[in-house]
Amino acid sequence: MKFVDEVRIEVKAGDGGNGCVAFRREKYRPRGGPSGGDGGDGGSVVLVADPNKHTLLDLRFNPLQRAKRGEHGRGNDQYGAGGEDLRIAVPVGTLVFDRAEDLLLGDLSAPGQEVVVARGGKGGRGNMHYATPTRQAPRYAQPGGPGEERLLRLELKLLADVGLVGLPNAGKSTFISRVSRARPKIADYPFTTLVPQLGMVDHRERTFVIADLPGLVEGASEGRGLGHRFLRHVERCRVLLHLVDGSPTEVERDPGSDYSKIRRELERYSPGLSAKPEVIVVTKTDLPDAEAAADLLRESLDRTVLSMSSASGEGISKVLDELASFIEAAEKKAEKDSPEGD
Repeated sequence: MKFVDEVRIEVKAGDGGNGCVAFRREKYRPRGGPSGGDGGDGGSVVLVADPNKHTLLDLRFNPLQRAKRGEHGRGNDQYGAGGEDLRIAVPVGTLVFDRAEDLLLGDLSAPGQEVVVARGGKGGRGNMHYATPTRQAPRYAQPGGPGEERLLRLELKLLADVGLVGLPNAGKSTFISRVSRARPKIADYPFTTLVPQLGMVDHRERTFVIADLPGLVEGASEGRGLGHRFLRHVERCRVLLHLVDGSPTEVERDPGSDYSKIRRELERYSPGLSAKPEVIVVTKTDLPDAEAAADLLRESLDRTVLSMSSASGEGISKVLDELASFIEAAEKKAEKDSPEGD
């Protein structure tokens, strides 16, 4: 399935049906009076967060979405049926923007959450409503109101507990394939991951989601590599897992400079993102000199730096323990800060 995380669409709610001009024509009732019914309301356009959706691909190829109009009123006091609402399923984590005003209309961050983006037009009133003692045979009715039209931009931000960042070939795809059932492409060349990958991790009776992002490179903010296109997907993460290659193939690279490059790109993208809790892990400790590189990084940063080998599995359990503790702390803080927790 192709991953699409941003689309531009046009939505049109249904117009309301026209009211009817009609008069009773019944035997033995020569003065039946007006009997035109109301038109039905037009259908609205509603976006619904669906946990079974993971991409906006469907809307990429169907950019015009129209709800059904209401039926016109009929004689004999019959009202027109209302138009059915158009309910569009989008992935959980979708942001809905009005393109004309650059206004956020809704943040669908929970399954089943919905937002009405275009309201249907009201049905017109039939001539039965306009009869008065002085005007007993009105020959006019109200036309139906037009449905709303909007130009929208939908932007998907994946919901994950852990955001996986690092330079290309740092071992991100190998790690997520080791700890979850995700099966990203793994190869010995950079940029094997071209779209974000989600993996569900079960560890010590705790379940959490890891998002593996395409590798950043230095100068991504200026458009190099895949740029910052996918960094929005870790903005909602509770903790960042920063993987640093412990045995880079290039002579001029070292774990300290690799770490600094990614940190600079995160800060340029968003101060809030760079301020998130971070677990630093040196990878590929099954290779020579990787453990020594981890010791040097600990000394230069003066903070905790873990090490692991996704190939052998050494150190992975400790990394997952550290992630679980950060997630638990974040959940407790969110519960404490929530109004319902007061």
